[in-house]
Amino acid sequence: MINIVVLIYSKKGSTLQLAEEVCKGIDSVNEVKARLRRVDELKQIRQQRMLEKYEKVQVITKKDITDCDGLILGSPTRFGNMAGELKYFIDQTLDIWISGELIGKPGAVFTSTGSLHGGQETTLLSMMLPLFHHGMLLAGIPYSEPGLSETKTGGTPYGASHVSEANKESVLSNEEKNLGFAMGARVAKIASKLS
Repeated sequence: MINIVVLIYSKKGSTLQLAEEVCKGIDSVNEVKARLRRVDELKQIRQQRMLEKYEKVQVITKKDITDCDGLILGSPTRFGNMAGELKYFIDQTLDIWISGELIGKPGAVFTSTGSLHGGQETTLLSMMLPLFHHGMLLAGIPYSEPGLSETKTGGTPYGASHVSEANKESVLSNEEKNLGFAMGARVAKIASKLS
């Protein structure tokens, strides 16, 4: 069985919702399985209670990374960059970089923001950089996906995304769901061909 790790940080649940769509796309491909994981909270900011559903997601281990056939990162935007919790984990993967465990494996990224111009594309690019350094083959979303041209909310060629409205319950648009699914399926198909 080919496995794709979907590694996320999600504080309010939007990134988790998008991760679930990405996982559905991965699981739609024969012989490929999504493994949803989250990074641990940083000790300094642990006081704020996590969403119950997010708390149940297994915390990532380095073995999850070294054993995967593909890796997809998801994070909310923090000032046009990935969340510090995700960056903190990535900064601890030097040994994986030295061993070359991720070289030649497919990767992708996704994000969520609180506003339409909240830094989605810069966040996606910031998450791509470490994957390039690990030697991964990055997959975006091609414009053959109709949702890229139809979306009024999230969705970019760099990766799936979601726009949540501040102070409202966040719900993914149909285009955001479809693009998340398509990106997951695309990475799964690439991993399947490479194996």
